Amino acid sequence: MDHETHLWLIRHAPVDGPRGVIHAPDAPADLGDAAAFAALQARLPIEAVAVCSPARRTTETAARLGLTATKDDAFREQDFGEWTGRRHSEIEQELGAEAYRAFWNSPGTNRPPGGESFADQIARARTGLTRLPAGDVVLVVHSGTIRAILAIALDLAPELALRFVIDPLSLARIDRLSDAWRVVAVNGR
Repeated sequence: MDHETHLWLIRHAPVDGPRGVIHAPDAPADLGDAAAFAALQARLPIEAVAVCSPARRTTETAARLGLTATKDDAFREQDFGEWTGRRHSEIEQELGAEAYRAFWNSPGTNRPPGGESFADQIARARTGLTRLPAGDVVLVVHSGTIRAILAIALDLAPELALRFVIDPLSLARIDRLSDAWRVVAVNGR
C-alpha cells in the first residue's frame, strides 16, 4: 500500500473559443461553471500533489480548483503539428475527404504533418507517470492525456483507448499499484 499512487485525473474546463478547432496550448479555459468547479473541488483529496500540462487551459483550470500545480510537459495534449489552430473542416477541404478520413481511420498511429501520433503521446505520458510520487496525485490535463493513461493502465492498443469519451471537468480515478493498475472510475462528475 505504501507505494501506491492514486491518480485523480481531471480534464480541463471547456475551451473558451470556437468549436471544431484543434486548439493551441494558449487557448483559454471557460471558468464560468462555478457549480461544476465546486462539486469537483469537493471530491479531491486534501494535500495531494498537483500536476498539470503547461497549456493555458489546464493551468487556469488547476488554479480555479485552488491547486498549486507543477507543469509537466509529459502530460500535454497530442501535438497536431501544422493542424494546430485550424478547423477540422479546413483541413478536410485542403487534404480532400479521402485523405482526411484515411488519417482518422488509424488515428492511434498516424501523425499529422509536423506532429505526433497518439502512440507517441502514450509513450510521453508513460515517462511522466514514472516521475509521480506515491500517494494522491491530481493531474489536470487533456482528454488525450487521460486516454493515454487509460491505455497504459489497461494495456490497450492506441485505437482502443481512443474510444473513451472524456468530458470537460470530468474526473477519472486510476490507481498505480505495486505490480498492477486499478481503474476506479472514468468520466465521473
